[in-house]
Amino acid sequence: MKKNSIKYVVDVILFVDMCSIAMIGLLLAFIIPDGRTGRGARYFLGLHRHDWGNIHLYLSILLLLLLIIHIWFNWTWVVQSSKRYFGRNWKNALWCISGAWIVVLAVACIVLKIV
Repeated sequence: MKKNSIKYVVDVILFVDMCSIAMIGLLLAFIIPDGRTGRGARYFLGLHRHDWGNIHLYLSILLLLLLIIHIWFNWTWVVQSSKRYFGRNWKNALWCISGAWIVVLAVACIVLKIV
């Protein structure tokens, strides 16, 4: 399979995955909300709210993996664009952006008590 074909497949799966995550998030927020509901709507299409939450989690993990693959396939574009926009300091800019993402993920883990 050619690189462009693989990139296309990854991007299509990435798009479908993002749409699925958004739809399940809306489902969890509005269709089967947390807590007591007057109509007892804790199930949707035969799946419990927690089952939908698990699907949401697994699709989110898949999204992260696909994003890493997407960035890996497009790394030359990232480097060329960084050189164009940041000039000589393009490496420093990429390190700052990467560091900022690490800080954001670390804060999210601390706030959500994952670690």
